[in-house]
Amino acid sequence: MEQRINFFANGQNAMKAMYGLGAYLGKCSIEQELLHLVYFRVSQINGCAYCLDMHSKDLLATGENPQRLFVLDAWREAPLYSERECAALEWAEAVTKISNGDVPDDVYARASKQFTPQELVDLTLAITTINAYNRFNISFRTEAGGYIVGQHKVQTA
Repeated sequence: MEQRINFFANGQNAMKAMYGLGAYLGKCSIEQELLHLVYFRVSQINGCAYCLDMHSKDLLATGENPQRLFVLDAWREAPLYSERECAALEWAEAVTKISNGDVPDDVYARASKQFTPQELVDLTLAITTINAYNRFNISFRTEAGGYIVGQHKVQTA
């Protein structure tokens, strides 16, 4: 598929708003490795090849165990994730796939046992932000494969 629009170049004003979210999330209350794991999982759900390429490379560069990425789609059945990670992944899935106009109470209860109210707000902002990036990349067919670790750091610093 051919890329439709390079939204990084052609939507610079819109991207400034997105970069502001990224800058905040880069310093927020949630550990960065967990955020990247959430970004990767949400990108799996949405089928965003560009973000999967980007976040897999970022995770591996920080020393993430590749096996955890290989089985992330089946995280519930894999004993590779902490309770906090499982709560974040479950929350990310529920927020990404909101159905019946609601995130279930039991999902919220598990998340609120692992995260403070501030952390839940930050985690939800991270989830909504990666969902927005996924939608930009998918809509404009951003080509995957060429991401270099740290390439977008300049915009979020």
